[in-house]
Amino acid sequence: MDRSLSPLRPGEIVLAGTPIGNLGDTTPRLEHALQTADIVAAEDTRRLHHLVNALGLKLTGDVVSYHEHNEAERAAELLAAASSGKTVVIVSDAGMPTVSDPGFRAVHAAMEAGISVSTIPGPSAVLTALAVSGLPTDRFTFEGFIPRKAGERAERLSELATERRTMVFFEAPHRLETLLSAMQDAFGDERRVSVCRELTKLHEEVIRGSLAEVHDWAASNEVRGEIVVVLGGAPPEQKAQTLDLVESVNSLIESGLRLKEAVQAVAQRERVPQRELYAAVVESRKK
Repeated sequence: MDRSLSPLRPGEIVLAGTPIGNLGDTTPRLEHALQTADIVAAEDTRRLHHLVNALGLKLTGDVVSYHEHNEAERAAELLAAASSGKTVVIVSDAGMPTVSDPGFRAVHAAMEAGISVSTIPGPSAVLTALAVSGLPTDRFTFEGFIPRKAGERAERLSELATERRTMVFFEAPHRLETLLSAMQDAFGDERRVSVCRELTKLHEEVIRGSLAEVHDWAASNEVRGEIVVVLGGAPPEQKAQTLDLVESVNSLIESGLRLKEAVQAVAQRERVPQRELYAAVVESRKK
């Protein structure tokens, strides 16, 4: 295994992973890259300087901001710098760039322009939470932040109602209770979930249980810190169960209830996602 700290290559863009909480997770390659890069593009330059100072490092290159509000414009500048032979290192506030953080535009543009892109792997909140969640890790999907608006949030979650893979989400602490409540509506009370808080930090905490149990915990505590939510996938029989309930909905409609009312009644009784059941009923009428 190569343990060398070879010089960064001129004309290259390097995506560098930074610690997600514990400075002890800083890799020697990251330290070397920060100190020798011609340009360090940081999501938050203040956080970068805090990291560098805490590690006792000295930057020799230029530091520029690179965040969601200037990503398109700054990506072109970074490519121009790499094209001129400079080495550009991109870092986010924590974890790997491009994973729910800036960086994708620069990578895509670099590919189009034939500019080399490499990585310095580092900590990942997604993989750390997945590993410690206690939920299946053989197949998973990263969903990032769910929309804040209630309607859009419900629609996104309804699309995931039959997702069999373990799902990983990011969420702000003050919106966690709302997210868990919406997940109960979409997936039922019994779906297994883990809420991972302050991973790798002093007050790291992992809460595991059913959606109902973990929602009650969130509702009765003042949740703070960085949050990752890991949700178990749909059980194999859920789709078949939902289709079986179409007949129950149709029976209620024949007795005089409207479609929406019948779906709501059956969904609440059987603890299945209302939107999924509604879609199944509509689909059955097309046949």
